[in-house]
Amino acid sequence: MAANHSEPSGPDLAFGIALADLPDGGKLVGHRDGEPVLLVRRGSEIFAIAASCSHYGGPLVDGLITDDTVRCPWHHACFDLRTGEALRPPALSPLPCWSVEQRGDKIVVGEKLKKQSPVSREGDAGAAPEKIVIVGGGAAGFAAAERLRREQFQGAIVMISDDEALPVDRPNLSKDYLAGKAPEDWIPLRKEGFYAKNGIDLRLATRVAGIDVRASEILLADGARVAFDRLLLAMGAEPVRLTIPGADQPHVHTLRSLADSRKIIAQAGTARSAVVLGASFIALEVAAALRGRGVKVHVVAPEERPMERILGPQIGDFIRTLHEENGVIFHLGDTAANIGATEIQLSSGGILAADMVVAGIGVRPRVGLAEAAGLATDRGVLVDAYLETSAPGIYAGGDIARWPDPHSGENIRVEHWVVAQRQGAAAALNMLGRQKKFRDVPFFWSQHYNVPINYVGHAETWDEIEVEGDIPAKDCLLRFKRGGRVLAVATIFRDTESLEAELAMERGDRDETT
Repeated sequence: MAANHSEPSGPDLAFGIALADLPDGGKLVGHRDGEPVLLVRRGSEIFAIAASCSHYGGPLVDGLITDDTVRCPWHHACFDLRTGEALRPPALSPLPCWSVEQRGDKIVVGEKLKKQSPVSREGDAGAAPEKIVIVGGGAAGFAAAERLRREQFQGAIVMISDDEALPVDRPNLSKDYLAGKAPEDWIPLRKEGFYAKNGIDLRLATRVAGIDVRASEILLADGARVAFDRLLLAMGAEPVRLTIPGADQPHVHTLRSLADSRKIIAQAGTARSAVVLGASFIALEVAAALRGRGVKVHVVAPEERPMERILGPQIGDFIRTLHEENGVIFHLGDTAANIGATEIQLSSGGILAADMVVAGIGVRPRVGLAEAAGLATDRGVLVDAYLETSAPGIYAGGDIARWPDPHSGENIRVEHWVVAQRQGAAAALNMLGRQKKFRDVPFFWSQHYNVPINYVGHAETWDEIEVEGDIPAKDCLLRFKRGGRVLAVATIFRDTESLEAELAMERGDRDETT
């Protein structure tokens, strides 16, 4: 949920503050003309920028200052302190900045600065492409299109999505929106007019049938062909479908799209009981959202602990206890065998009442188009450090991409929203000839009953989990180590330390992560 800053706090910066009140490296929140403003001092320079992140309104005063940027404590967006530009997702919109003047021993904030017109930088490494085609309307695809126009790319952009809805803020579909805490007008990443205004040819409900690599064309299901100079594949992933008897009934749902979330919300209005199949992040966020709507929830999953494969046994036990405290009933080490009209039969023989069923048993990357086109794949579409596939001029990002991760030293594929957005933005730069390696540290967040879990890095396996703090007290940091090296860090209500861990990984200090 966005923070509410209707009542300005702190000093009125138009009248100034004492220089001594803002030491080197310090941060302070005040206001100018009723707007909250964050002051930051770095040496002799003082910056004034909006105090709340443009993503979900996170308080930047609690963020991390590094170089001339500020990082949001909630979801690790990053902004340029000089210009307010959103340097990386999940934030896409810039922040306003104000002029700052030092008068003797006082700091005075002046007028809001005018937005600077971006300078066209396309084609740094040769001729810029005339036409870029993006296949996919999710996080990576949208971020690529948005970044291309932000970089003043003047060529044609065609964005093809098989979804009927505009690109949406997908994490919200299983979190605040599903729980009834966020209005639907928050869900589109941009309103419909954004695409026409920015010359983005967005084609919804359109299926791509094939890729002609030699001809540099994609083939649409209706037989039309679309030529490209550069192509970004960002098809994302699709939910694993149940194959048990009764799985095709209308009260059985998966959650991937806005339409899926709407259907679950509609049925939750009359349902008394729900069974959630799976103990994944999405499944348990759905369970929490349904409990928030007063629906009785049973969770059925084959594993011994929720989310243990990603977060380990300690967090797994904590998550189970947290959900149980909120009324969720677990049936672990079990699976569904048959789904009836009002009940589910379990493999163990048990029967559960179920007015509705939501399956969150995983997703599969949509690599069929890439495989059919002859692109190199290995449990995903293989890309190099620049996110380019085995076919020159064709890039891939998001859930389908398997890339060389410099932090773990492995080829990895990650199914997380922020990673997909950042890869889309990086691919946009590389399609313009920038030759910028993708080196971002993977990051994701999950939320259960207002308890956030932040995770930076990537650890598919580990030989040690180092716990700092008190997990049941919701104040902890966990380091996932292999061979003494920190591969990932999970935190609960330790936002600054999560940002510091991310920064340390970026700088290669894997052994010194704090």
